[in-house]
Amino acid sequence: MLGEKAKTIIAIDCMGGDLGEHEVLKGITKAYAKNKSLFFLIHGVGSKMPNLLKKQKRLTGAFRYIPATKTVSMDEKPSQALRNGRGTSMWRALESVAKGEAKVAVSCGNTGALMAMSMVQLRKIDGVNRPAIAVLWPSTNTRGFNIVLDAGADIKADSQDLHQYALMGISYAKSGFNIKNPRVGLLNVGTEGHKGRSELQKAADIILESSKIFEFEYAGYVEGDDIPSSKIDVIVTDGFTGNIALKTGEGTATLVRTLLKETFAFSVMARLASFLALKPLRTLRKRIDPRRVNGGVFLGLNGTIVKSHGGADSTGISAAITLAHKLAQNDFQKNLTNKILYQKKIPN
Repeated sequence: MLGEKAKTIIAIDCMGGDLGEHEVLKGITKAYAKNKSLFFLIHGVGSKMPNLLKKQKRLTGAFRYIPATKTVSMDEKPSQALRNGRGTSMWRALESVAKGEAKVAVSCGNTGALMAMSMVQLRKIDGVNRPAIAVLWPSTNTRGFNIVLDAGADIKADSQDLHQYALMGISYAKSGFNIKNPRVGLLNVGTEGHKGRSELQKAADIILESSKIFEFEYAGYVEGDDIPSSKIDVIVTDGFTGNIALKTGEGTATLVRTLLKETFAFSVMARLASFLALKPLRTLRKRIDPRRVNGGVFLGLNGTIVKSHGGADSTGISAAITLAHKLAQNDFQKNLTNKILYQKKIPN
């Protein structure tokens, strides 16, 4: 068995998920079953955590438990979390990355608190104005998803911010998914060159120039219906627009599943039809299942943080951990930092 030092070490905040620490541990176990090169620093709170860990026989030798004294609640404001956050499982998990004890931290907890604590502990990469959250969006691309950022780290973004989001997005695409020449689009209200606010138009010019240096294809403006399409790999937008689009997409996927279930339960013939279509329906459910592309990555910090959806079950948490491992293995943080530092040398 590999020793701790020979493995990819991932810090896990076990206390942030809506379904409880037991579900997070199930997700950790699923991820480890697929990849024995992982080692976990598990941060938890309470007397039942040690007992829960004892029951995870398949994790024997693959983790170290680090107890914390309190948790961050989902309704806690970022400012409150910063004041009261020391000693929480979230703070301790981030501290593991800041101290170099872990390569990546994963948390299902309060997004605002996680970003605020991450910025305090890890600091922004020199030259980054606003960090961003990149999410994976189910699409008709051959790999099954596209990258969208920012998904809500900051509701504002000027032309330079959008340019940095593009650079961070292509770094994520290359290091995380081996996309050699990512196609980058700027989300707008139309594809015509004159559409959109002035910041978008300026950002388009800067991103086009950068495409000649950083080996990516700038595809111009894209619209909302392009987000799940196969014509693009990375979609760049501000956090306000990105978060609304994300929540709308999640709601639509839920609506489709609900309507399909109701339709096939409508009559005997409908139930028979659902039985005949069982295999393609399972394939469809898998394609639009947000759990399988779970994990928003915080970009622009001196350390890699993966934010799992708060309501994720063990399958979703396992997917977030698998993503964290892939980023760690591909020197994602180093590649991202190098792009930002090089970008600073380019005249505006």
